[in-house]
Formats: sequence, C-alpha cells, structure tokens
Amino acid sequence: MANGKIKTAVITGGHPYDVAGFQSMLRSLPEIEACPQNMWDFITDPARGRGDYEALLFYNMHLRTPAEEDGKFEAAMKEMLESLGDGDQGIFLLHHALMAFPGWPLWRELSGMRQRGNVPVAFGQTVRIDVADTAHPITSTLKPWDIVDETYDIDDADGDSRILLTTDHPRSMKTVAWTRTFGEARVFCYQGGHDDQAYSNPGFRSVVGRGIRWLAGRL
Repeated sequence: MANGKIKTAVITGGHPYDVAGFQSMLRSLPEIEACPQNMWDFITDPARGRGDYEALLFYNMHLRTPAEEDGKFEAAMKEMLESLGDGDQGIFLLHHALMAFPGWPLWRELSGMRQRGNVPVAFGQTVRIDVADTAHPITSTLKPWDIVDETYDIDDADGDSRILLTTDHPRSMKTVAWTRTFGEARVFCYQGGHDDQAYSNPGFRSVVGRGIRWLAGRL
C-alpha cells in the first residue's frame, strides 16, 4: 500500500454538495486513490474494511449525536467513530465536516473547535489565505493565495492545534487549516471547500493533496 497511490475513503452524508465538481477535484490529485462513499456505505461495505485505507477524509455533516438506541445505522456509526484514533490511520475533516455532530464531545476533541453550532456563514467570499507555518510539510512550499469560498464566523481552533493557514477576512474564523492528534492518529482540519469555485482553485487542491499525503506519512 505504501508504494502505490494513497487509498483514501472520502465519507459523505448529511449535507448537499457539487458531486461532479468534488470528484473532479479528487481525480486531479495524482497520488491519491479517492473512494467517495456515503457514511452508511463506508460502514457496511462487505468487500473492504476500514483498515484498507491509509486516510479517512470526512466531508459529512451529520447533526445528531449517534446513539445505539436510535437504530442499526446510528449504532454502527457510533461504534466506528468512537474507534477513530485507536491506530495511526490519518483523519481529515474538510469544510462542513468540522460542523458535524455539534453536541458530541468526541467530535469537538477531534476537530479542536469549541463552538460548532449555529455557525454564521457567508457564501461567495473572496478570501486571502496566508501561510502561518512554513515549517510544516503541508504548507512548507505554499505561498499566499486568494480563493472564493464559504466562510465560517466561529471560534478558532484551540491551543492544542498547530495552525498552518490563516485569514484576516472579517467574516471568517482566523484559523483556516490546522493539525492535531487524536489518540494515535494524525488529524488535519481544513475549513475551505464549499463548491467548485473552491474545488477548482489550485491552492485548495494543493492543500487537500498535501494534507492527505501527510496523513498517510508520505510527505
């Protein structure tokens, strides 16, 4: 596995998105073998276990905290998500996945964000992205760039996070991308990624690709 493309589960659900544009972005990353799938398909796939992937990219926005008494799907989702961090499999929270499970302490610890409910958002914003950490492998070769994207006006990532990208946009959180650890796993969080205006941006694609490579220990 380590000598080929990085097999990455891309887990969706709970939020609409531009499917064709998003998958076009994923196909543009030459070192990544992305496998987009709904959360339920990921949990129940009879041909492939979670361990077949080097990285899990969450692009979902389920809002209710899963509970075993709610049914088979919720119980299976709860069990899977509670096992995150048990090994070194990389975890990527992209865009609205940061807002998933707003009442669940587990997701708050995973994301490093204290406030994640009732988020003020602004669509179609031109955002200047600045590189805050030139020593980290994800951002070491990046230069500042502009992107049209959705912003979240919410609390920044907490002090246990290593901040990689920032913005001074007045309608956005300041921290845009950061890393942290969750159990034994590397975690990468990136706030951008609403629609094809973001997906097609070279800076966005570079960050997503480099983030996955870093999560898989390939960067």
